[in-house]
Amino acid sequence: MLDICLLGTGGMMPLPYRWLTSMMARCGGSSLLIDCGEGTQVALKEKGWSPKPIDIICFTHYHADHISGLPGLLLTMGNAERTEPVVLMGPKGLERVVTALRCIAPELPFELRFAELEEGQQQFHIGPYVIDAYRVNHNVLCYGYCISIPRAGRFDMERAKKQSVPMKAWSRLQKGETVEIGGICYTPDMVLGPERKGLKVTYCTDTRPVPVIGEYAKDADLFICEGMYGEDGKEVKAREYKHMTMYEAAQLACKAQPGEMWLTHYSPSLTHPEEYMDKVRKIFPQAKAARDGWTVSLTFEEEEENPTG
Repeated sequence: MLDICLLGTGGMMPLPYRWLTSMMARCGGSSLLIDCGEGTQVALKEKGWSPKPIDIICFTHYHADHISGLPGLLLTMGNAERTEPVVLMGPKGLERVVTALRCIAPELPFELRFAELEEGQQQFHIGPYVIDAYRVNHNVLCYGYCISIPRAGRFDMERAKKQSVPMKAWSRLQKGETVEIGGICYTPDMVLGPERKGLKVTYCTDTRPVPVIGEYAKDADLFICEGMYGEDGKEVKAREYKHMTMYEAAQLACKAQPGEMWLTHYSPSLTHPEEYMDKVRKIFPQAKAARDGWTVSLTFEEEEENPTG
């Protein structure tokens, strides 16, 4: 299962009913945060989710509405007695930016490990997550993220028996472990069938529509995308400041065909984004105007499992 909560949907400045940009994912006891705008801690508190299990924080870029909540969040995690390292991921310059912000949070009981992005597309395997970072087109260096939870193939009992794999190794092999018994090494591929469909969430804000977004959003369970403007006449402003309109986001989704699209990162002038959704849904019917606190629990497709003994 992969839990997703859109903690904040605002861009530029917080509003009384809308915190700044942030999204949290939870899987297998590990949490991952994308961006940490002002109000992220309050949004977490309102949701009832703890910041202590956050193992990874990914930043799209370093404008204040995406990172200004970080020092306070790190202090809160420290006060919650977290001691395990935290991975911080973002465009080149991340360590310099975070070090500057930490002048008000100089002492933490856990290590910060930095993963700075320098290529157009990079992939990381951290905890239960496969994280794909892809460069988008904003007026500063900016990345989108695709968060995936892979799913191994089904256990194949007949295959295991044919290869004389000891029954006592089956359970561990099914979990992806390599097992050595009697000097013989047994690997998961000896007992598992083809990899099955996993879970996939694609996230991007602060960008013009570019093909790479659609590539990562293709067949995603959930596509969370900037829809900064919905009003007529904002197209020129979107191009000038390198943002997206709701309709441009919908066109990306129409080509990529994710299961659902949530719009986010609204301009402060866009006080009622739902007013524009009829027009948006003519382009992509599964589009929704997300609000702070929206949550979904994504689960694997049901398949009958073979017993493992």
